[in-house]
Amino acid sequence: MAHIDLGIDEKQFPGITGPMRYRPETAKPLNELAEVLLRAPHSLSAGERELIAAYVSGRNECNFCCASHSAFAAAQLDEGYDLVDQVRADLDTAPISAKLRALLRIAGAVQVSGRHVTSDLVADARAAGATDLEIHDTVLIAAAFCMYNRYVDGLGTFAPAGRDAYAESARRVIELGYGAAIRVPEAEPAD
Repeated sequence: MAHIDLGIDEKQFPGITGPMRYRPETAKPLNELAEVLLRAPHSLSAGERELIAAYVSGRNECNFCCASHSAFAAAQLDEGYDLVDQVRADLDTAPISAKLRALLRIAGAVQVSGRHVTSDLVADARAAGATDLEIHDTVLIAAAFCMYNRYVDGLGTFAPAGRDAYAESARRVIELGYGAAIRVPEAEPAD
């Protein structure tokens, strides 16, 4: 049970969807950020960017975000869950490009602390073909997911078990985007 009364059925609105329904005026910019970072046109595929979100969420031990973004990545990567599982289990041996591995190393450093991103990590990413935009957005995805993870876990929200619980959310996010997929009601105007 969540730490505060979100006014919802937690099993119907698990993870971040409950707090977003509770406070739609903050949900809007959070969803807009996720939409830009994870779905907007980019040189990294949506699946690769979702993989970064899943990787950081797993390192943060945020069950809901890791499971949901693993599902979103798997649904958009040709290799599906096999690749997501390999990356999460052992980044060094996962069958990914040198560029994606270097970007995930940057994301892992951000997860610890922004100050753990070194010039060497950035140079390695550039040497593997990463652009400044890809490095920038990797850092921002990792930082944003540290925030999203702490939001979800800090409120003690419910996380369904099993991959099947996230399949429908993956379909909705891919089809409709973040704002529409979680069905957040419009914020009431302030009096």
